[in-house]
Amino acid sequence: MKYLIKAKLEVEGPVDKHDVIGAIFGQTENLFGQDFDLRELQERGRIGRIQVDIKHVGDKTVGEVTVPSNLDRVETALLASMLEAVDKVGPYRARIRVYDIIDVRAEKIKKIIERAREILRLYIQEKAPDLKEVLRQVAEAVKRAEITTYGPERLPAGPDVGKADEIIIVEGRADVINLLRYGYRNVIALEGARGGKIPETIIKLAREKKAILFVDGDHGGDLIIREVLKHADIDYIARAPPGKEVEELTGKEIAKALKNLIPARQYLELMEKRRERGKPARAVAKPTAPPTPPQPTAAAPVTAVVELPKEVLEKAKELPGTLEALIYDDKWNLVARVPVKDLYDTLAKMEPGKAYAVIYDGIITQRMLDIAAEKGIKLLIATKIGSIERRPQGVQMLTFDDILTP
Repeated sequence: MKYLIKAKLEVEGPVDKHDVIGAIFGQTENLFGQDFDLRELQERGRIGRIQVDIKHVGDKTVGEVTVPSNLDRVETALLASMLEAVDKVGPYRARIRVYDIIDVRAEKIKKIIERAREILRLYIQEKAPDLKEVLRQVAEAVKRAEITTYGPERLPAGPDVGKADEIIIVEGRADVINLLRYGYRNVIALEGARGGKIPETIIKLAREKKAILFVDGDHGGDLIIREVLKHADIDYIARAPPGKEVEELTGKEIAKALKNLIPARQYLELMEKRRERGKPARAVAKPTAPPTPPQPTAAAPVTAVVELPKEVLEKAKELPGTLEALIYDDKWNLVARVPVKDLYDTLAKMEPGKAYAVIYDGIITQRMLDIAAEKGIKLLIATKIGSIERRPQGVQMLTFDDILTP
């Protein structure tokens, strides 16, 4: 971590550590979009575990909050100011004030300098390394990690295809190069096929390993899926965002596409339903957390089709970026429209069964799932599905991509 945010905490009532941490996550959730959400930052390793040390003094709770940050200075300053925006813990007023941001690299730099001095003293008599030789060795190491070929058809592939338990099958050489750029070494291309024939190497690999077919987000991608699934034992399907090609995706887009894997059989059923239905308003539930690698004993998620009224879809299209939530009853009458920051409190005050669906510009969290189950809510639609430890029976989770993608 680069920085350590240190803040003083004062709460006008007796609370516990988990109350403070819950307040921090809850009151900062999606303030600056999902990319700067604390849970998202933790999942990506941009911030560390939030530490809270407290003690009770009379009727008050005082202590210190420590947040390790791997963000840059400007982003860390914004994160620190977000902490100060927390003004309530449980039912009590609270105050968080940042008093220091420590550059944790400074001590590391001191140790590096001291070690450099020791190395210089120990090896001052040694011959300096030849710079050209060093550069040659580095260039060779990089070259070895670049694209190679695999199988008798000499298909473009990454260096780990032969030894990996799981492979990613893409369309062409450019797709392989792009995935290699972001560290995916177990990737192989269909390129080399003649007359639409699927290479025997692909068929053999898919039979022996867990196989993910990763295609472009266009009609051509659908055609490739149908053709490959006729001949190869594909386990999962991944798609680039609509209108995009795998070769042009960023590292973040690749990771998101591979996170939203769909079992191949389930994807075929979905394509068939779309073909039969034309293009009705619908939403398709994806697996909340596809296994990596897939567990053989895990039950396949069930695909559910939800018909949403046209007016509900229109309102949903306007939600992203508003930080607002829509609450509907089971007849799709709008019960309430509230800011996302007030959504938990609003639902907590409602009688069970009054709300049927909640559509909001935020992240589906474990806390939201729990309150939905408690209040008899059947459907949650949000910008993203976060880390879920347990999924209550009878609550369906969807994203805006599910309901707004044709």
